[in-house]
Amino acid sequence: MNSLPTAALGASGIQVGAQGLGCMGISDFYGPSDLTESRATLDRALELGVTLFDTADMYGAGHNEEFLSDFVRANRDRVVLATKFGIARKADDPTYRGIDNSPEYLRKAVDASLRRLGIDTIDLYYMHRRDPAVPIEESVGAMAELVAQGKVRALGLSEVTGKELHAAHAVHPIAAVQSEWSLFSRDVERSAVPTAAELGVTFVPYSPLGRGFLTGSFTAAGDLADGKDFRHMQPRYSGDNAAHNVELLAPLRAIADERGISLAQVALAWVHAQADVHGLTVVPIPGTRSRTRLADNVAAATISLTADELATLDPIADKVAGDRYADMSFTSVGRE
Repeated sequence: MNSLPTAALGASGIQVGAQGLGCMGISDFYGPSDLTESRATLDRALELGVTLFDTADMYGAGHNEEFLSDFVRANRDRVVLATKFGIARKADDPTYRGIDNSPEYLRKAVDASLRRLGIDTIDLYYMHRRDPAVPIEESVGAMAELVAQGKVRALGLSEVTGKELHAAHAVHPIAAVQSEWSLFSRDVERSAVPTAAELGVTFVPYSPLGRGFLTGSFTAAGDLADGKDFRHMQPRYSGDNAAHNVELLAPLRAIADERGISLAQVALAWVHAQADVHGLTVVPIPGTRSRTRLADNVAAATISLTADELATLDPIADKVAGDRYADMSFTSVGRE
């Protein structure tokens, strides 16, 4: 039974459930994953009205796309598949992250993604990170060729500034912009969000739960027991920063207790509320590998916060200790 309203991806004509599912954690970055439960979570998401499933070629160095392949092909008429190019990894160096926006790299990347996914057309294709050395008009021009060739239906960008979005949209309509946006991370409101609103571009917040911080499940750096959890390298999860940021959850707890809902639902309801605050379409993509957490997250899409509750939550981001990445140079705010 579907429980989600629908939303448009820009002017592309593509409709999706008003909340998507980020699939990165199934394959990478957050420690071991139960693939059986992960597949069951994908199926349950579709039952609940989630239709936008978000992956990237660099998640698990291709594993995430391969894992999603059977699910996507079995439900091709209902699934809107988003994947990305632009972050290059090396098989002999798992820590390497390079940025490549060149048309030559793009053409190879899209064909490799299509092979791994086992489909003919990607619904929404993002440029994952911006390489300032390559003119964005050149990259988006090459992406537009993929639309003309039928390999891609709609184009997206991730972590771009308002100025970059303007330049890209002038070359080819951009359906969606994806960037981190949550109660802990609001730098996108400087230029990317108002530009998306101006151009009619849908905003797709990733990590709307602060990489789990806003769920209340994290209380100290020691909670990240698995050494492969990449949050060990994120400033907000380390030492004094973590201890400080945990205290910022008090207003969420108060609202959650008063409402009889979870902290995650408060945090996601805040993200959904930004659609009205900023005058644009917002489709967050919280990631989870659990059917229980999935159902909790989906329910948040129909929770409306009051003006007083929004005002109570508004100051949190300005108090957060630590950047969202150790290296902010590849984020939009790093170029503003």
